[in-house]
Amino acid sequence: MTISTSDRPEDLIRAEAAALGFDLCRFTDIDEAWPAAARLYEYVDAGRHGEMGWMAETRERRRHARAMWADARSAVVLGVNYGPEHDPLAVLAQKGRAAISVYAQGDDYHELIKKKLKRLASWMQQRFGGEVKVFVDTAPLLEKPLAERAGVGWQGRHTNLVSREFGSWLFLGSVLTTVELRPDAPEPVHCGSCQACLEVCPTNAFPAPFQLDARRCISYLTIELKGPIPREFREALGNRIYGCDDCLAVCPWNKFAQGAREQKLAAREALTAPTLAELVRLDDAAFRALFTKSPVKRIGRDRFVRNVLYAIGNSGDRALAQEAARLLDDPAPVVRGAAAWALSRLLAPPDFEALRSARLPAEPDAEVREEWLAS
Repeated sequence: MTISTSDRPEDLIRAEAAALGFDLCRFTDIDEAWPAAARLYEYVDAGRHGEMGWMAETRERRRHARAMWADARSAVVLGVNYGPEHDPLAVLAQKGRAAISVYAQGDDYHELIKKKLKRLASWMQQRFGGEVKVFVDTAPLLEKPLAERAGVGWQGRHTNLVSREFGSWLFLGSVLTTVELRPDAPEPVHCGSCQACLEVCPTNAFPAPFQLDARRCISYLTIELKGPIPREFREALGNRIYGCDDCLAVCPWNKFAQGAREQKLAAREALTAPTLAELVRLDDAAFRALFTKSPVKRIGRDRFVRNVLYAIGNSGDRALAQEAARLLDDPAPVVRGAAAWALSRLLAPPDFEALRSARLPAEPDAEVREEWLAS
């Protein structure tokens, strides 16, 4: 379907998107194949997706936007700036406090942006006709390559999208439509010779520029991985208990990302740098209450406290040993195992050996027993 109007539809859509609170709005056609499909298949075939089995299960639909919806002809790609008003890496030096990724310090962006997208899509359908579908990260759509094709930004060496206006701090959403819209020019890569994002990674998660091995990424380890985090990465976690902003935060293009944001995307004070002592005491009810409307809530209390205990083990604060010891009786094996590891880091060797001798014979879980023996 092709539309004809005295006003360019792209300009009208951009104006409506801005009125709804979007910071960027670009357009692309989706007729041609793109290199992102081959990269996705290589990524999955190499096993770099780890336990994210849904990536393998949906990769056929992910290979191109029209593989998911054959009637789609254009994409409207939207961006919302969530650039932090503080240095997100400063908390890493405060070993007794927790580092939560910037995007997760406020309300869940999926819900916030989806409401805006639905309003925009409804307006587009009423104004121009055709069919529309909205997407925010959770559907099998490769949004970063789509955003690059639409000129929103480019995928940097850290594989995240970088914008000339907002650096590495953009939430993305898309509207696919059967209406044919005039495409914007793709955004070329502007990284130059900079490799700051690769060099800062605590776990060497980038096997090469523009490639990511999720199995080594702290965001994957603290959010997606369900069991114990491999021992080789635990010290590198530091006090990062949910996600990791290092590769995003060091990008030189972030100097353009500062500025006013919508208040409802602002960080909650309680989540900017909470203490490990308060977080490790959370039971399920308290966890759900603290992280209401937060993306953190999705990983559940047990996985979250596991992360906090690794941070406690890295803190060097022996005063926190009592908090870790209390969780040796936790119902969740992943919590008990993390508590044992934390205590191996905080207690003097004779004290830890005495505790292990007392606890090991009664431990029913094989993985937790292995934690005691390995520690």
